[in-house]
Amino acid sequence: MGTDIYGGIEIRNPNADEDWYTRPPWERAIDLYPLYSGRDYAAFGCLFGVRDLVGWEPVAAGRGLPPDVSPELRKEFVEVAGLDPAVHGPTWVTWAELARIDLDAAPAGVRGALVLRDDRTPALEERRWVTDDWPPDVLDRLGPGPAADGPAATPFGEWRAGPTRVSYRRFTRRDALGPGTGWEHVFAVMRALAGRFGDEHVRLVVYFD
Repeated sequence: MGTDIYGGIEIRNPNADEDWYTRPPWERAIDLYPLYSGRDYAAFGCLFGVRDLVGWEPVAAGRGLPPDVSPELRKEFVEVAGLDPAVHGPTWVTWAELARIDLDAAPAGVRGALVLRDDRTPALEERRWVTDDWPPDVLDRLGPGPAADGPAATPFGEWRAGPTRVSYRRFTRRDALGPGTGWEHVFAVMRALAGRFGDEHVRLVVYFD
């Protein structure tokens, strides 16, 4: 079974601390979908520690729902979790935290990533993590190429193995969250809202199934 992400962006009302203000302090501004609809476990692990296969230091893992989560998101989560026991991992992160992410940081558990693209299906790519050894099934399929001495002795670069173009490269948070991943749309909306409400008063609340 795959893992999907759900949730939304919340904002804190600027008047929430006023004596006369009686509404909930946080309200849902926009759903996560259609800003993001992907299923990239590198991003899930990098941000939230979910499906982390390579040792990211997650930004906001396992926090649960915020105590003051908006009524809309609380209702949604309670209803969905009551229907589907696979729902898990609620957590949240503010724009202030996201804005401080070091996008050049790499996961501690890997040397890099192999990205494989077959000429017969150029729109598709396969990513495989590289530790101290090449993935055995990749070696079986493609052979060692110029990388017979193993990852530690192989500089980042590209080579071909028949119809497959192999790219061996460092993999950072930027690769998981940057342009082309879908997360840039989420961050753009949060950044814009933070210009109105403040960095600490914009947050992303998510859960998984």
